Amino acid sequence: MSAAGVPSGTTQGYAPPTVSQFSVFLANKVGKLYDLVDLFDHSPCQVCALSVHEATDHAVVRLITNRASVARSLLREQRLAFGEMDVLVVELSRGHTLSSLCLSLLGAELNIHFAYPLMLRPNGTPTIALAVDDPTLAGQILRRKEFRLFGEADLICE
Repeated sequence: MSAAGVPSGTTQGYAPPTVSQFSVFLANKVGKLYDLVDLFDHSPCQVCALSVHEATDHAVVRLITNRASVARSLLREQRLAFGEMDVLVVELSRGHTLSSLCLSLLGAELNIHFAYPLMLRPNGTPTIALAVDDPTLAGQILRRKEFRLFGEADLICE
């Protein structure tokens, strides 16, 4: 314990809430995206964010759901090729803008690999998914700057 009665190492031991993002690889053919999102329409798992990156012969669909374990099972059952990684979901609100978020991460020399908005607003405010070099450090920095970070339990789609 420190002299102030706070456990030492608390900041260093902080793990921010993260959300699983799935990168699904699809043939670039008419109807493939529909097939993917329709799969989730008929499950207890809802798509909360979606981003499509197209190439000539394939597409990569990044998606976030409110139940990663269910999404993982659905993708495996359908034998879809996919990758999974943790991303941060950050609320943007008064005083916590996209530019101030970028500036906060820039100050720590953290790179944002990609970002995209969520289709829901847990508190009625915009939210953004971020893939960064070091999610733990980025989460610590953003929390110090009083940004609100969401975990999977916060992603309630209505």
